[in-house]
Amino acid sequence: MFNTTRLKARKARFLNRWHAWRATRTRAEVTGFVSSPEPRTIGSFARGRQLMAGNYLFAGTLVEGTEGTPWQVKPPDAAFSAELHGFAWLDDLAAVGDTTARATAQKWLWAWIDTYGRGRGPGWTPDLTGRRLIRWINHAIFVLRGQEKEESRAFYRSLVQQTQFLARRWHGAAPGLPRFEALTGLIYAGLTLEGQEDLAEPAIRALARECTVQIDKNGGLPTRNPEELLAVFTLLTWAAAALADAGRGVPKAHLAAIARITPTLRSLRHSDGSLARFHGGGRGAEGWLDHALAASRVKPARSDGLSMGYARLSAGRTSIIVDAAAPPKGAASGNAHASTLAFELTSGRRPLIVNCGSGGSFGLDWRRAGRATPSHSALSLGGYSSARLADPDPDTGHEALIDGPSHVPVEIDHVGDGLRFQGGHDGYVATHGLTHARTLELTLDGRAVAGEDMLLALKESEKRRFDKSLDATRLAGIRFEIRFHLHPDVDATLDMGGNAISMALKSGEVWIFRHDGQQSLSLEPGVYLETTRLKPRAAQQIVLSGRTLSTVKRVRWSLSKAQETAIGVRDLSMNDPHLQED
Repeated sequence: MFNTTRLKARKARFLNRWHAWRATRTRAEVTGFVSSPEPRTIGSFARGRQLMAGNYLFAGTLVEGTEGTPWQVKPPDAAFSAELHGFAWLDDLAAVGDTTARATAQKWLWAWIDTYGRGRGPGWTPDLTGRRLIRWINHAIFVLRGQEKEESRAFYRSLVQQTQFLARRWHGAAPGLPRFEALTGLIYAGLTLEGQEDLAEPAIRALARECTVQIDKNGGLPTRNPEELLAVFTLLTWAAAALADAGRGVPKAHLAAIARITPTLRSLRHSDGSLARFHGGGRGAEGWLDHALAASRVKPARSDGLSMGYARLSAGRTSIIVDAAAPPKGAASGNAHASTLAFELTSGRRPLIVNCGSGGSFGLDWRRAGRATPSHSALSLGGYSSARLADPDPDTGHEALIDGPSHVPVEIDHVGDGLRFQGGHDGYVATHGLTHARTLELTLDGRAVAGEDMLLALKESEKRRFDKSLDATRLAGIRFEIRFHLHPDVDATLDMGGNAISMALKSGEVWIFRHDGQQSLSLEPGVYLETTRLKPRAAQQIVLSGRTLSTVKRVRWSLSKAQETAIGVRDLSMNDPHLQED
């Protein structure tokens, strides 16, 4: 299998280089746009200012530049290079928008043409080319202002060459987000550039096919990555808007995909407007999700049951999102986490219980740690995760997730005074003979959560496997830990003689964690992983630990607001998390 994968990767690299070389020999002269779509990308003013100061923060790595351009900096890794060549940073310079920002954007863009415009460098891949074309077209007026005729000709010539490359190589992009990026970029270019109109229709039809193949009937992706779903959704809304602006119809399959994804994203949205952080995805740039949902013009609809394998409980100011399905498998599992039955809880505009997140931007060790069950608000058993990592792919370095849960029964219903989630998974049956079951009940006012975690050996064969695992401990019991990772902004302290934990949010709310008194309760150091940070953030985690000696083990716990906490809290203080070091 590795030999086949290696050959495919080598063939893809060769074809990219070959078609880039061919495309950059195109001498077609284009002097303008047929139409120019309204810029819809959202940049960060703070990031733009940092870039102008020579602080290049890409893929979680900060490199301090010189007075030259980022192309003179040696990229520390492939992820850094990809973000640089994708030109999404052009959104940030446009967000600043003054003459200095424009001069910086112009200097960097034309330096890229001089350095890489002949088909060289790592930026000539279908997905990065699509991403780059969208930004160049979006911000054409911004970067062309004040330029001489020769610079404008070089700009348009490069646009055409990249479009020709993309027309030949979009199908070489990996299925999923990379292919959506490639096709959206090709549609943008075909709709806007003189002489490239014939390329638009094939790309429009291809994007519609991808909508049918890649987005399931419930509006989800095989990777189950919420942030990736948002990125795909955003591209689809951009493409639909560009087609409408050009007076073109949008295929039914395209519109249907937008309609399917919209309620799914709304279900994955916490009460503070951010996305749930699962399977390699982050919270999403501030305002990005709300902007994308508004742009879709799809009316809110009630979503019952699971959305892309996630359950959502919401009441009052509180939202809970649970990973309630088996993890992704095969090619889709390259960023998957062993997070089955993990949950996150947000109160108003403040995250309380979180998962650690993806550590991919902090190196391989952090990436692996972030994917393990102990990095999630879930139960881990005997030092084991509920799924394991395969050996790295020799070409991509990706590690697939294997041996994960295959049976994850779930039930969501109303109880007398609230909502109840019940779920289970068999991720520990093969190793210990135990099934993990979790129940969460949220009161209708959103002020309290009652939780229960159970470990059960159900079948005779599972009971025999449990006995064998128990014998290996010399009858000391199989160790387990139930972790509740706290957001770094939560101030937690042991209370009531070590029998409870008080958690104060910056909004002024206070939550209390209690348990049934049968386990060991501790407040331990934790970590919070964000790609927008230069290093992992220190945090805390609540750990309920114990041992099971029988085939049935039950642990009860609760989270509730302190009685003195007001029903409505005026919370207007929002800290900008971008570009902070700790």
